[in-house]
Amino acid sequence: MSHLLILFFATFSAAFMATVPPGLLNMNAAKTSVEKGKANGIIFSLGVSTMIMLQAYVAVLISKFLYRNPEVIDFLLKLAIAIFAFFAVYFFISAKNHKKKKLRLTKVSRKNSFLKGLLLAALNLLTIPYYAGINAMWNASGWIKFELWDVLTFILAAGSGTFTVLYLYTVYFNKLEKKTSAFSRNSNYVLSLLMLVLLMITIIRIFYR
Repeated sequence: MSHLLILFFATFSAAFMATVPPGLLNMNAAKTSVEKGKANGIIFSLGVSTMIMLQAYVAVLISKFLYRNPEVIDFLLKLAIAIFAFFAVYFFISAKNHKKKKLRLTKVSRKNSFLKGLLLAALNLLTIPYYAGINAMWNASGWIKFELWDVLTFILAAGSGTFTVLYLYTVYFNKLEKKTSAFSRNSNYVLSLLMLVLLMITIIRIFYR
């Protein structure tokens, strides 16, 4: 039971940090809240979080498929290294090249707020490799065993972490709006550092295997 709590907290934190930097999803959640009311913003956020959970499940299936062969464990760790290295560079470059500009927002109607959330989240192709890398790391750490409760905890934590950030954007957007530029840049630096730490941990695990 204790490993489920660790798994939930670790995955929740990873999802939370990945969703913090202002981007298409959280800014559209805020836009929907401002134009259509907070209820619609929350519905949109639920749509996004639902798709994130589906993508997290696909990531688990990919990791599970590879893990069925014991010799693939090293491959999973190397895959995690590649993914964490990519995201460390990606977030660092995003922070360095960050420019204050008006984000393009998609109009969301009352009827299809949930569907819009699903579709916009589906456009983010980085989600699956991100959670595949996280899943590989957690598996190597013994936090997830591909059992039903482990998988459900991982998926729910991914969705909950994402929804929490989107909810904060829908409620506190007016306060965040003036600080968006610096907030985005600093968040990307933090994410880059986090990916670097996970990268180093994974390399150490491979070295001591």
